[in-house]
Amino acid sequence: MSGGNFVISLDFELMWGVRDKTTKENYGANILGVHQVIPTLLDIFHKNGIKSTFSIVGFLFFENKIQLLNSIPKQIPSYKNKNLSPYDGYINLIGEDFYSDLYHYAPTLIRLIQKYPDQEIGTHTFSHYYCLEEGQVIEEFKNDIQAAIDVAKAYSISLSSLVFPRNQFNDSYIKICEELGIICYRGNEQSWLYTAKNETDESLFRRACRLLDAYLNLSGHNCYTDKRLNSTFPVNIPSSRFLRPYIPSLKILEPLRYHRIKTGMTYAAKHNLTYHLWWHPHNFGINQKENFLLLEKILNHYKYLQEKYDFQSITMTNLAKKVVHER
Repeated sequence: MSGGNFVISLDFELMWGVRDKTTKENYGANILGVHQVIPTLLDIFHKNGIKSTFSIVGFLFFENKIQLLNSIPKQIPSYKNKNLSPYDGYINLIGEDFYSDLYHYAPTLIRLIQKYPDQEIGTHTFSHYYCLEEGQVIEEFKNDIQAAIDVAKAYSISLSSLVFPRNQFNDSYIKICEELGIICYRGNEQSWLYTAKNETDESLFRRACRLLDAYLNLSGHNCYTDKRLNSTFPVNIPSSRFLRPYIPSLKILEPLRYHRIKTGMTYAAKHNLTYHLWWHPHNFGINQKENFLLLEKILNHYKYLQEKYDFQSITMTNLAKKVVHER
């Protein structure tokens, strides 16, 4: 018997996180699929005793466009690349409300998540804010997080965990999070493959290596001791593995993808470490059968590890409170 923690976080963003990369025509099915994926995830998590963290973009909380526009912060991100900003034209193109636009609103899904008390709702910033992109400044980030906190309060949600969009963060921005009551965030794996970079500095080579790392162990198991977690505040709960979506052309490699995650979880359970798995709900938006089949296998292995090693599912905030209490 050893122990360890199993953390699952989901970056819930709909089209706000992909709109600058692609269009509804070639990614819309993934986004629309989220409205089936989240109810299924909640049911599966409930049946398997999984306590996850849904990190939600603040824009998704609104019922309609008028509410959203009335809640825009006084200072918005001044990215050098205007295509990154939802405020520079794009926001005017969205539908009037949830009923006419399933790509940009999700109030009913958020309320559904609230019905499952074991699931945590955290923030993915208000506007899917990019902390390392040129032009934006720290005061704009602070305004963005405050707006996320305010809209969550309307749902009686007190935010205490954060996932940075594109995993972009730095120490100064983390201090702002602490000032605003955020006690933990998801950091990156301790490997050069996952060092936080902006869009300009990212390379195709690193992306290719990260894809390969999903199937072969290039960066290690990426598991963490409680001592490592409680060495900073807010608590950095780094990623262990991104659960990449099923790719039909790589079907032959599916056993490797599962083995990569399974061995990391087992290592964490045997050595009383934390294993942090994450993905976006829209990653399951298409090929749902194949994606959920892998998830079921992962969760069956979790139950085996729970029984044999006392491996425990836990939300980001509850893990942060646990390690801080142990200081």
